[in-house]
Amino acid sequence: MAEPLPGQAAVRRGPTVIADEVHIVYRVNGAKTGKGSATAALSRMVKRGSDDTARGVRKVHAVRGVSFVAHRGEAIGLIGSNGSGKSTLLRAIAGLLPAESGRVYTDGQPSLLGVNAALMNDLTGERNVTLGGLAMGMSREQVKERYQEIVDFSGINEKGDFISLPMRTYSSGMQARLRFSIAAAKDHDVLMIDEALATGDAKFRGRSEARIRDLRKQAGTVFLVSHSNKSIRDTCDRVLWLERGELRLDGPTEEVMREYEKFSAK
Repeated sequence: MAEPLPGQAAVRRGPTVIADEVHIVYRVNGAKTGKGSATAALSRMVKRGSDDTARGVRKVHAVRGVSFVAHRGEAIGLIGSNGSGKSTLLRAIAGLLPAESGRVYTDGQPSLLGVNAALMNDLTGERNVTLGGLAMGMSREQVKERYQEIVDFSGINEKGDFISLPMRTYSSGMQARLRFSIAAAKDHDVLMIDEALATGDAKFRGRSEARIRDLRKQAGTVFLVSHSNKSIRDTCDRVLWLERGELRLDGPTEEVMREYEKFSAK
């Protein structure tokens, strides 16, 4: 689980996240088959034991010895092929997955977009803004003050009064935009975004990227997982490239993206 940085003082350009030789291993019950069984297995708390093989448990080594230090004011892109461990690494930073070995240290509270701002399908968008804001740590007064800003940012009401309708009537893109808008209404020590910028039109993506730049100015750290090379280039100043769970390259955005695109073109 993520732990506070030992003895870390609040320095503007100091580290916000330290990953130290982090390994994440899923144990999947090989006897289970059928729809949804893999998802259920991956979300289960990891059980350690020497009799895994005897019980038919298959190990999936999702993250392999990843180490890096993230600093305040950085926007860091996570890239890699499908299944390379990007989303798993974010969940470990957020404290949602235990490390098999190694440590994740954090200064401040990491927020994983889509988890902290969880939305409920049977409630209206308006109610979800309130509940999502409270889940992000805002007070009721802060949510009330920022309510209209959240709605306007999301663009939910541009084609009708959708904010007063139940969330189940929203498209997946509308839901993702509202989640991002709720999360973006608060300043974060560490904000992790998993593919949120892939939704919406160019105007919403532009607003999202501008908000990420604002968060960086407030000395926050932003992690962005995206399959859009353009979003990574437009938003991030540093990139972590993962393949098969290993950190293949860590460096300035353009330098890493060039190498990744060479690899992808093969």
